[in-house]
Amino acid sequence: MMIRGLSRLLTIAGIRNDTLCVSEWVSPGHPDKTCDYISSYLLDRNLEKDPKTRFAVEAMLKDQQCTLGGEVTGKANFNDDQIRWFARNAFSEIGYTREYQDRWGRKNAICGEDVDVFPTISRQSPDIAKGVDRDAWGDQGIFFGMAVDDASTGFMPKDHYLARELGMKLYLAAREDGIGGLDIKTMVSCRGEKVESVVVAIPMQGDGNLPKVREIAVSVTGCANVTINGTGSYVTHSSIGDCGVTGRKLAVDFYGGNCPIGGGSPWTKDPTKADLTLNIHARQLALDFMRKSGRSFVQAALSCVIGRKEVDVSYRDEHGREIESARIDCPPSELIRKYRLDRPIYTKLCMEGIFSVCS
Repeated sequence: MMIRGLSRLLTIAGIRNDTLCVSEWVSPGHPDKTCDYISSYLLDRNLEKDPKTRFAVEAMLKDQQCTLGGEVTGKANFNDDQIRWFARNAFSEIGYTREYQDRWGRKNAICGEDVDVFPTISRQSPDIAKGVDRDAWGDQGIFFGMAVDDASTGFMPKDHYLARELGMKLYLAAREDGIGGLDIKTMVSCRGEKVESVVVAIPMQGDGNLPKVREIAVSVTGCANVTINGTGSYVTHSSIGDCGVTGRKLAVDFYGGNCPIGGGSPWTKDPTKADLTLNIHARQLALDFMRKSGRSFVQAALSCVIGRKEVDVSYRDEHGREIESARIDCPPSELIRKYRLDRPIYTKLCMEGIFSVCS
């Protein structure tokens, strides 16, 4: 039975609905998410050639230099020049084009065409392959999923949902209408059902578009308490003003400030990796258990062991108390088929959210 309205429990980490809950989101133009996108773009190109590719490549970005490091085993065998081209094309897809840089100036933003890319990529360790080759997990790890019984927020916490919705709307407006730059951060604070405050960081040249940004923020969140660019000035952005690294925005990728985070980044990994697939599966298990049990909140906690197919799962309520636990047979191949993760879908997931494959 659903519990609705201000009287319901906002089941966030076991705390009642008078607790302030805060989540942030960052756009693909933020240096960390740009690195996530580059890793995802490279994975997609490999999966197009070989759906069974083993992949774990991370990026670090500063100024106009991008270093790639990791392991790839598969049939594609791209050379360094091809890898450099892929990385530069990923920048362009995000919107960091020559036209964009000309508008902002070289001292304020990057251009993908000019980025120096340094690949350092080897093959997957045979020790890891021993486990994966027998359809078992390639690492040990812990993973968490959660679901809130609110279809209007995609069954996600309201603060996290609104931070993402607002951020994506501003990012698309920046790309299509030029109301600001691409390196955007949003933060939404909720107390129960009420949005108490909104914070936006968006590069701007002058303040002519401030009313438009504020209008978008209010329309998405229903909150008039909006802070835009707290220092009053935000012009230098992208990797000119910051350093980016793959996998550094896990709270953004998962549940904001509302759920423990386990495992590692999903963006550096092919689907045989637990950090990708078991994080997705934990979310689906939470959704399924919530619907089956009629609860307003469920958290699913998973753990796996390298070389084994079995996974331990514990379902917990809004107070962190265990409802049910089990050991389940969970081979990677089964989950890859279930979520169709051997397709080149990862740049799309990086834009839309890793849980968009759940139902």
